[in-house]
Amino acid sequence: MALLLCVTNAHAQVEWRRVAVRDGIKVFAKTVPDSKIKAMKAECVLDAEVDEVVALLLDVDAAERWVCHTKSCKLIKKISDTELLYYTEVSLPWPLDNRDFVTHLRVIRIENSPIMTIEAPAIPGIMPVREGVVRISTSINRWVLHPLPNARVRVEYTLQVDPGGHLPAHVVNMFACRAPIETFQNMRQVLAERKRKPATAH
Repeated sequence: MALLLCVTNAHAQVEWRRVAVRDGIKVFAKTVPDSKIKAMKAECVLDAEVDEVVALLLDVDAAERWVCHTKSCKLIKKISDTELLYYTEVSLPWPLDNRDFVTHLRVIRIENSPIMTIEAPAIPGIMPVREGVVRISTSINRWVLHPLPNARVRVEYTLQVDPGGHLPAHVVNMFACRAPIETFQNMRQVLAERKRKPATAH
């Protein structure tokens, strides 16, 4: 009976539950063992090619325009054309302290597969901790891009984060539910703007 309960609980924990839908953007949440913070997943379809989305994800300077709550985003090191280290500070409303983290972004292309994966976990130890800003040392970010006909792409984004410091779980979960929707809305706008630019513009 104990074994059956363990298996049942483990199965329940992997189930995503839809928590929000807006503008064709679906947001899901699921509980994480030994954490009050839920894992989040968002899905939507963008009017863009896979390579256009990858280019936007690699454009660190552009992140301030479309990633929700991003105060600043600075490149630390370009390891290759598909691998970066960059620093981000996230704005939170008063009286909460801002958060910051360093991301190790890697674009993963699987041979003979049209699906593209971008892994973007937070990593510790690269930048010194700043006074008045709480460092996020644990964050798992993943973008999975599925190409669709007619120059469109289905994006699946998953996030599991420990925000650190004294932050109520319900506040984190509320932000985590709203942020993907705002992020994808902004992403659509920036991608559309890039398409409208003349091809000769530099």
